[in-house]
Amino acid sequence: MSTKDERTVNETVEANTPMKEWLVNYVGEQHEPGDDQVTVEMIVETMAKEFPEFVLALAEENWIRGYQQALDDITEGEKLYKQELAKAEDENSKE
Repeated sequence: MSTKDERTVNETVEANTPMKEWLVNYVGEQHEPGDDQVTVEMIVETMAKEFPEFVLALAEENWIRGYQQALDDITEGEKLYKQELAKAEDENSKE
């Protein structure tokens, strides 16, 4: 994983849609950053504090997708392993 300085949570959010404008202004009022820059991390912190059900729903979905991807990777890995094993056995039987 990248260092904290390079992570997405440290990116400044541009208020380029009506919803982002509202959210950036709201979070800015809550955090009062010295440089007037609202980051993704500030938004996540505010959402976790004021709308934890939303953050939990995102976390649950992310966990489920990650778990499913791990299972898919295991299945694919087993398939490739069996193919290589069969290939090696076939080569050994020809010798």
